[in-house]
Amino acid sequence: MNSQARSANLFNPANPLIVQSDRSLLLEVDNPNAAACRDRLAVFCDLIKSPEHIHTYRMTPLSLWNARAAGMDAEEMEATLFEFAKYDVPSNVIADLRDYVGRYGRLKLVHEGSALVLRTDDSILMVEILHNKTIRKYVLRQLDEYSIEIPLIERGRIKQALIKIGFPVEDLAGYVVGDTLEFSLNKTLPNGAPFRVRTYQSGAADAFWAGGSVRGGSGVLVLPCGAGKTIIGIEVMARAQMKTLIVATGITAARQWKQELLDKTTLTADQVGEYSGEHKQICPVTIATYQVLTARKSKEPKYDSRDSGVDGLDADLGEAQGFIHLAAHQCGTLNFGGNFFRQHHFNVAITFPGRINH
Repeated sequence: MNSQARSANLFNPANPLIVQSDRSLLLEVDNPNAAACRDRLAVFCDLIKSPEHIHTYRMTPLSLWNARAAGMDAEEMEATLFEFAKYDVPSNVIADLRDYVGRYGRLKLVHEGSALVLRTDDSILMVEILHNKTIRKYVLRQLDEYSIEIPLIERGRIKQALIKIGFPVEDLAGYVVGDTLEFSLNKTLPNGAPFRVRTYQSGAADAFWAGGSVRGGSGVLVLPCGAGKTIIGIEVMARAQMKTLIVATGITAARQWKQELLDKTTLTADQVGEYSGEHKQICPVTIATYQVLTARKSKEPKYDSRDSGVDGLDADLGEAQGFIHLAAHQCGTLNFGGNFFRQHHFNVAITFPGRINH
């Protein structure tokens, strides 16, 4: 059914959603259909505020691109709006949605041999990119009318710059493979109680890992306290089967990570090291604080995270600037607040567990 047909019903008082022309959406929380609507909106909209009776969401270019990257297409997003809207959905909202979602994937980052290549099938778009002063400084050379070579070290920066001009990149360049580390999750805890990864935790790990393909290995996980973000991180580590660097906010969090790993996996104490002000242990799994990694003295052991297949940053939003500083010095797979990211060499993709206006 097309949008014109679906918009014929201008008023449905049983529906919980009001879609406004500025791409904001109002959800009536007390409506019986509110929960189902909320779950669908959460994929492609940002929650702006949530007072008692009316929750406000907004569709932004970034929220739409994130949804598209997660596998939701424009038709599914439109279907959600038409299914739950109380009044007619403004035509400009549908037009904007299709425009923004359609931009995702028009640019792709791929590896061709040892080169990092930005490619498109639209030569006019490539001309526009090459005429942008911000983008041009990241270009090594133009290969043909459809592709340019980007320095490996600028992988993260070129993606950020292209997002700012409205063209998100589909990153298919893959990641560096770290040294192998074989281990598995335990079936019981030290006290004898059974242990298993919950369905939503396993689903989050599936979405991150993507079967080990180039489409996996990056993303953001946002869950409330106590929902088991650490368990998801451990599950990802078990799937990767690679040496791991975990960077925590402080020594308390670092030691909690270590205890969780020893309790819930077959890793032994000599395989999990602490890299802190008190200890400088570099092991197959190294747990550190970002303060230590960014304030290393010349005589201290140097951690080379290029040996790691998975790196983790366990952070909260208030420490964002500290992690930006750390990211400039480290490489591997990054995890903010249990949110894992992968990068190639020193190219960092950073997403924070909350809203940041750049």
